[in-house]
Amino acid sequence: MTDTTLAFLAFTPLILAGVLLIGLRLPARTAMPAVYVVTALIALFAWDMSFNRVLASTFQGLILTVAILWIIFGAILLLNTLKHSGGIKAIRNGFSGISPDRRVQALIVAWLFGCFIEGASGFGTPAAVAAPLMVALGFPALAAVVVGMMIQSTPVSFGAVGTPIVVGVTGGINRDGITETLEAGGYTWLEYFHLISAEVAIVHGIVGVFMPLIMVVIMVRFFGANKSWKEGLDITPFALFTGICFVVPYMLAGALLGPEFPSMIGAGVGLAIVVPAARRGFLLPKKTWDFPDRQSWPDEWIGKLEIKLDDVVGKAPISTFMGWVPYVLLAVILVASRTVEPLREALTSIAFGWSNILGESGVSGSIQPLYLPGGILLMVVMLTAVLHRMRLGELRAAFSESSRTLLGAGFVLIFTIPMVRILINSGVNAADLVSMPVAMAQFVADGVGGVYPFFAPAVGGLGAFIAGSNTVSNLMLSEFQFNVAQQLGLSTAMMVALQAVGAAAGNMIAIHNVVAASATVGLLGREGITIRKTILPTIYYLVFAGVIAMVAFYVIGVSDPLLRVG
Repeated sequence: MTDTTLAFLAFTPLILAGVLLIGLRLPARTAMPAVYVVTALIALFAWDMSFNRVLASTFQGLILTVAILWIIFGAILLLNTLKHSGGIKAIRNGFSGISPDRRVQALIVAWLFGCFIEGASGFGTPAAVAAPLMVALGFPALAAVVVGMMIQSTPVSFGAVGTPIVVGVTGGINRDGITETLEAGGYTWLEYFHLISAEVAIVHGIVGVFMPLIMVVIMVRFFGANKSWKEGLDITPFALFTGICFVVPYMLAGALLGPEFPSMIGAGVGLAIVVPAARRGFLLPKKTWDFPDRQSWPDEWIGKLEIKLDDVVGKAPISTFMGWVPYVLLAVILVASRTVEPLREALTSIAFGWSNILGESGVSGSIQPLYLPGGILLMVVMLTAVLHRMRLGELRAAFSESSRTLLGAGFVLIFTIPMVRILINSGVNAADLVSMPVAMAQFVADGVGGVYPFFAPAVGGLGAFIAGSNTVSNLMLSEFQFNVAQQLGLSTAMMVALQAVGAAAGNMIAIHNVVAASATVGLLGREGITIRKTILPTIYYLVFAGVIAMVAFYVIGVSDPLLRVG
């Protein structure tokens, strides 16, 4: 088969998923089993993967599915616990003291708080935490998921304490070969690595400063009574102020401190500035915006998760501060679990896994139940039960409600994630072909030539769309991006940085991320509707990053140590 035919076959699972989910509007529970079967057939008969490796990849995907369901369960359980304790009522009442404007609430809860959770945890946790919290505050479930997915952009490259850069980039390129070349010119790997981190932060900062505004405008346009772009744009001064308060410390941290803390620092500083400013009405429009009356909401907006404030009638009221304490504890414990070495070692000491599944080298999976955000969410639930003086029956009800929510998500994810692992593991085959994601990337690179830098972020986004992970996209495609830059005589550090930026943006439309977020608000079956809305900010992100790439390479002429050594 020709390279073009192979590339078309590699793209086929993604095209099929798009047609079924977005074009035909089928629910993921119907679409993804079909996509899995097609992917397996292509792997077996076009890529000449062994049946054993396809089966091993499927098992690997199922292990990862359990890990993701564990996170979803923890996020839903925390919300249901707060529902029964009265914490949600306290949080909701507290927002009346900041602003009743839903646009402001989205900027604070989704963007700033969500970015902090992303920086601390990653793994799709921000959408899983923020979406149900927004539903509890009175947002339509579909709006909460759409807004929650847009968190999966600017902070993601530095999510989970920098994992996409520290693990994804470092593990995705030939570090030994680069180090040897750098040292010959008097440079170090650390200098080169910090340059990549800085360039990721700068590109993200330039593009991401507008994301809070875009997030609000899309929310207002699709979920407002008047379907008005103008009502979203009315909050432009405050939304840009929010973006600036996040990206300035974010870029400084990325340039000066490295990849571990930019998202947390940016969000922490942003919250410290934006919340008091909102209380004082700084830059806020005179007219408050809200969703239409709940009775007029279309059925597709409404999920199965309901938070009724009268659920806690008869309980002593909880203060706003005590209502927020569980989320503060979540942030603190997540950060500590990733940065305090003795605690990290204790939490990672318990693990269940399967190495070299069915004898397939490199196909492994493991679960660390305490270290994963699901375990930490469970710890916070236990602490919340004590702090909020919950009765055993209330806690039992929270567990029961949360368990029922998992069933639909589990069915979809047991097809989606194994499909992803087959694509990623297809590089080992009897036909000596590159993996399917790399075949797609090569097809794009060969077709565009010197303007490839414009498409470099989109290649990273494609990898994340497939894998649902910035880290995995970087592991798959960083070496490819590095090699293209060398062939074009351009900065390899900048090209790898563009890979990381695009891979962050791709998370906004990654199918299993959408499924996971939808599951937390009882919205399974409407994934295509979400993707049709989040594809707009994804296109914005990839195009803007591509324009920055062209300017950086061909106008500014960015360089790096490898070019200077060469």
